[in-house]
Amino acid sequence: MNPFQPWTSAFAFWAMMAEAQTVVALRTMGMMGMMPASPRENHTMMAEKGPAFVEAALAAGAAAMSGKTPDQIAQAAIRPIARRTGANVRRLTKPKRGA
Repeated sequence: MNPFQPWTSAFAFWAMMAEAQTVVALRTMGMMGMMPASPRENHTMMAEKGPAFVEAALAAGAAAMSGKTPDQIAQAAIRPIARRTGANVRRLTKPKRGA
């Protein structure tokens, strides 16, 4: 086992949580009218959660069934959620036309 694997997993989790908090802050500012936001943003934020958690659970299950270490299982679970939080940060911070 790689002795740095727990640190790698911890950093992946921390990065995903920081991005998630950024998304919460950006969406809150959009709801308050402090920055431009899509009228569908409220729907988007609710609709994306179920599929993301299902994908994370399936990835973790597949990693566990294939004999991966606990750190590798955790990273498999974090990856689908981190992919979405990263995409949300990029989308929400992209300059809006006409804004």
